[in-house]
Amino acid sequence: MIRKLISRVFRSKKPKAGHSEPAVIPVSSHGITRDRLSSGSRRTCETLQAAGFKAYVVGGAVRDLLIGAEPKDFDVATDATPEEVKRAFRRSRIIGRRFQIVHVMMGQEVIETTTFRGQLDANTKKDEHGRVLHDNVFGTQAEDAARRDFTANALYYDPGTETIIDYHHGVGDLKARTLRMIGEPRARYREDPVRMLRAVRLAAKLGLSIDPEAKKPIRDMAGLLENVPAARLFDEMLKLLTSGHAVKCITQLRDEGLHHGLLPLLDVILEQPMGEKFVMLSLANTDERIRKGKGSSPGFLFATLLWHEVLAHWDKMKAKGEAKIPALFQAMDNVLDVQGEKLAITRRIAGDIKDIWALQPRFEQRAGKRPYALLEQPRFRAGYDFLVLRAQAGEIDMEVADWWTRFQQADGEQRATLLMPEQAGDKKRRRRRKKPATATVDRGNAE
Repeated sequence: MIRKLISRVFRSKKPKAGHSEPAVIPVSSHGITRDRLSSGSRRTCETLQAAGFKAYVVGGAVRDLLIGAEPKDFDVATDATPEEVKRAFRRSRIIGRRFQIVHVMMGQEVIETTTFRGQLDANTKKDEHGRVLHDNVFGTQAEDAARRDFTANALYYDPGTETIIDYHHGVGDLKARTLRMIGEPRARYREDPVRMLRAVRLAAKLGLSIDPEAKKPIRDMAGLLENVPAARLFDEMLKLLTSGHAVKCITQLRDEGLHHGLLPLLDVILEQPMGEKFVMLSLANTDERIRKGKGSSPGFLFATLLWHEVLAHWDKMKAKGEAKIPALFQAMDNVLDVQGEKLAITRRIAGDIKDIWALQPRFEQRAGKRPYALLEQPRFRAGYDFLVLRAQAGEIDMEVADWWTRFQQADGEQRATLLMPEQAGDKKRRRRRKKPATATVDRGNAE
């Protein structure tokens, strides 16, 4: 009884979704000084404020600074319209259809600047499932805060006063390590189903627990992801895989039942012991690289996620009598075509994925001149890293990966001693390739 009473008292102190009087938290309480911001975001706010507008660093940057993380981006929210923002900055451009934003270029930095969004009403364009399709309705800062997804993302930092404006108890929720939805979760997920993926990603990345009210509907509403444009799903998947916590994200996606709607093949892969080990090794490797500040390749990541489905298709093709290499290329196309129905993998990234896959049979060739030629391939390093993962997962013999490690590190004479003996079939194939050239020369001499 006492616990319930205490719980009700604490809940009653939290602002409601429609609450318009925010908490104004001074720097003496939150500890974030303006020099912690990027110079571009600081100058964007200063320029807009000097022109008579309100302007704040908003969302993820404020959230990350509060928990001691390094923000990736610094976004700005303002009461200036996109056209007014564009007029204030010579190097800027308006982008977006669903909701217009302005990219303000400050040196090498691009500051995403948004106008405060207004409340949704009966005229807001939605699809039959409730997803918002068109949203260029501007409003007050309080309305903008209510439109944001989680309380931890509805925080506004004023560089001029070094205060944080908090409408929805976001700072308190962060202290409690809780990711809480603003408004009724089911309605918010219908407006934008990607919020379900974002909840999983942010909880994993920031070490937060998803509030039970926000977590409960996710499994039931996962099917709404079917109606999200492929390009948005791809962007969200990239953020998830490059968060530095991809292993935890993928595990939680599966726990919440979201992987079926996100990557149609991921549930199949993770049900295969060999496939799951391979994927998790790859994600753990990527997480480690990102946490050390190293780069990551989207092509490499997706190549690992989809490889075991390629293997399954490849085996089927070869069983039907298809030659080894043509069978591999058919399998690659089949898998990427299926995946393209859900994720808008760009042509460039799809090309990188195919390059990595296509190199794998060539690592079997360790005799003659072919190993030297493979070293010269632009995608050799990515292909080699992929080969090592396959060996670590037990898909191929580790001896193959170890040989390529020694071969690329050796000098000229040492490399020659590492080469494997050529097989009779290799010599015959080389002679067959030379015959047409010889015949052409003979005809030329006869003429």
